[in-house]
Amino acid sequence: MATMRAALLGTVVLLCALRHGGAQRYEAIYSFGDSISDTGNLCVGGCPSWLTTGQSPYGETFFKRPTGRCSDGRVIVDFLAEHFGLPLLPASKAGGDFKKGANMAIIGATTMDFSFFQSIGLSDKIWNNGPLDTQIQWFRKLLPSACGKDCKRHLSKSLFVVGEFGGNDYNAALFSGRTMADVRGYVPRVVSHIIRGLETMIRVGAMDIVVPGVLPIGCFPIYLTLYGTSNAGDYDGDGCLKSYNELSAHHNSLLRRSLANLQRTYPHTRIMYADFYAQVIQMIRAPQNFGKLMQSLIL
Repeated sequence: MATMRAALLGTVVLLCALRHGGAQRYEAIYSFGDSISDTGNLCVGGCPSWLTTGQSPYGETFFKRPTGRCSDGRVIVDFLAEHFGLPLLPASKAGGDFKKGANMAIIGATTMDFSFFQSIGLSDKIWNNGPLDTQIQWFRKLLPSACGKDCKRHLSKSLFVVGEFGGNDYNAALFSGRTMADVRGYVPRVVSHIIRGLETMIRVGAMDIVVPGVLPIGCFPIYLTLYGTSNAGDYDGDGCLKSYNELSAHHNSLLRRSLANLQRTYPHTRIMYADFYAQVIQMIRAPQNFGKLMQSLIL
């Protein structure tokens, strides 16, 4: 199915970021993020009745039931775990055995916490309670059960996948009617918060970290529907809204520069950027390369 092909493509992007991913061995994977990566945190104790991803046909192609994943099958981090010979990551809020990794990602997660949205007058637009800092707290809480007293060694042999983060921060502001200029003004704060979160993980012991950029939101059907215009100049050659993709590109550019600076600050780590933006554009430009269903959905 299309979502499975997209997940496979995302896995390839992550492995390319890892460069030598095929030869690398990890003891565990620790994942942080939003709906792209959630493997069931929002559905611990039962999916909310309003959550469509907790209902059929979600999950039908692999698990044969809804699992809370925003997919008809697996998500990117599932394929990544399989590639490295690790079990599928358990949702951190569900408890269990975390010695091979855990997934802190949760649907709707933002980078910024509630106080930020409150400060810009958007507190009523945020319904999720799992921003980046909270996910880091969940991670730190489970560490004793994952690695006992030898966490530095264990984490140095683990892979961290952090993101994507930022998309839901911008969604909240844009869907609330904030101007593009306002939202672009939030980007440095969002990226700085991601970097601070990464620094926390590094200080705890993370060594290998993959950080995806945000997606080209100007190509999303919801943005094309809500903000479509009759002005051809508002669209790029792919039929996507230019100003919204420029927002994503601005975030990604600043994130890449910030990651390069972080790498210089912590030369013993391996910090890798995963370019999800470019790969989604590739899918839009050449859907025939990704199967008939993907081609029909895009064309």
